[in-house]
Amino acid sequence: AEKVLGYDLLSLCLEGPRDALDRTQHCQPAVFVASLAAVEKLNHLQPEVRARGGRGGSGGASGLPRAAAEAPLGSVSPQVVERCVAAAGYSVGEFAALVFAGALGFAEALYAVKVRAEAMQKASEAVPSGMLSVVGRREANYKFACLEARKHCESLGIEDPVCAVSNYLFPDSRVIAGHLQALEFLQENARKYYFKRTKMLPVSGAFHTRLMEPAVEPLAEVLKSIEIQKPLLCVYSNVDGKKYMHSKHIEKLLVKQVVSPVLWEQTMHSVYQRKQGTEFPYTYEVGPGNQLGAILKQCNLKAWKQYKHVDALEDEEAAET
Repeated sequence: AEKVLGYDLLSLCLEGPRDALDRTQHCQPAVFVASLAAVEKLNHLQPEVRARGGRGGSGGASGLPRAAAEAPLGSVSPQVVERCVAAAGYSVGEFAALVFAGALGFAEALYAVKVRAEAMQKASEAVPSGMLSVVGRREANYKFACLEARKHCESLGIEDPVCAVSNYLFPDSRVIAGHLQALEFLQENARKYYFKRTKMLPVSGAFHTRLMEPAVEPLAEVLKSIEIQKPLLCVYSNVDGKKYMHSKHIEKLLVKQVVSPVLWEQTMHSVYQRKQGTEFPYTYEVGPGNQLGAILKQCNLKAWKQYKHVDALEDEEAAET
């Protein structure tokens, strides 16, 4: 990773400084590499996990924004990969899921993530924007709230304002992204729109909205130069919540994902859809944080009961304490 990125990613992850690690241009590569490191850990430190695969294998869900799966391609025997039913990654985690599934090579995918992260950082700095996490009541109308927030921005003289749902997390939970003035308006009028809780996310811009359009071309160019294979197992796209079909499909949707909402709730329904009475697969969230496990619990409690989280550093931290 250090060779591809041109800086010491491991040192940045372990020693900081935190504000540098939190910057989009560093955070995305860090999450990508840490997710695949956690996959390696799952493979090497938990071999008993694979022995249980006969019950239907391991489903895939990912960390925020991570990837999940049972073991990485190229470091395990084929039967282990065959036991994994599906993989999915949240935002940049989709790249890690595709590496796991054999569609992308590690170094090439990391380079694409580097280009994506730097372009998104640059786009974020162009316009004061952000992301607002919202938990709403049943009556909440997110589209109407966003419309009124855009009208408010227009009244302030902002031309062509952006305010839209950028992430569908679980029933009654969304992330809304756009101009900061729009998000501030929604926080001030939360009760009117039946929002129970609102919280600004610690990110630099309105990811997964059209404010990220300047990042589209750089990512499209680098993906054109990369060899993309058809995945060896099902990988679900953030853009439509459906399985990737072929390499051109992957190239097209990875670019579209930058400016499209992340349909994570819909993806969870696609991944875990099965006949009544069929047992749910094991699910492993691999990477830093267990937010996607919390989302899975809200989307599908039965599937969550077969869930485990694997962090590349967990054991070492426990040993130190």
